[in-house]
Amino acid sequence: MSKKILMVLTSHDQLGDTGNKTGFWLEEFAAPFYVFKDAGHDVTLASPAGGQPPLDPKSNEPDAQTDATKRFDDDAQAKDQLASTLKLADVSAADYDAVFYPGGHGPLWDLVDDENSIALIEAFWSQDKPVASVCHAPIVLMNTRDANGEYIVKDRKVTGFTNGEEDAVELTDIVPHLVEDTMIARGGKYEKATDFAPFAVQDGKLITGQNPASSEPAAELLLKELEG
Repeated sequence: MSKKILMVLTSHDQLGDTGNKTGFWLEEFAAPFYVFKDAGHDVTLASPAGGQPPLDPKSNEPDAQTDATKRFDDDAQAKDQLASTLKLADVSAADYDAVFYPGGHGPLWDLVDDENSIALIEAFWSQDKPVASVCHAPIVLMNTRDANGEYIVKDRKVTGFTNGEEDAVELTDIVPHLVEDTMIARGGKYEKATDFAPFAVQDGKLITGQNPASSEPAAELLLKELEG
């Protein structure tokens, strides 16, 4: 049976005060998008500002391309859908079966403390619906709490972009939050694999992936949870 999956992307395009651009990471959107679509599910896209979310230009470079990004590049319908994301303020958890947050560095600046995003995640959680995120996007969980007022990640297995990976891309001193440190500070049982290796973990309805290569594994875990 077809399910409704909401994907939430960043609207933030500035990499701190470096003068460089950031946004969402193409593979982290494209791979899950096709995992969901190919399984026959309905995907809705949203972002804080609505409309076209900013693409991290680095994720569009030749060495960052995957089968999913190449497929997206040839998919006019998907491009149209991405160009017209709904405003986050206009979506309700009640209308969807699950939510998935692709990463990229953008969410570290906007989605991390976006009131609509926080309320949305908390609503999905209270309705016992899966919440999934990959790479930098687990930062969206930083300020989310359960019905008891505890951080959602507390005492739960989580992963996300490692400190070593952030060092490798030379942005440790630029980003406002380090995903690994934040998950640990919030009481999460943070786990990781080798830097840049595919790794995704699930704890109940919470699903997280470590890095771009973990996008598809995280999406597959969400699919399995939804199809039960």
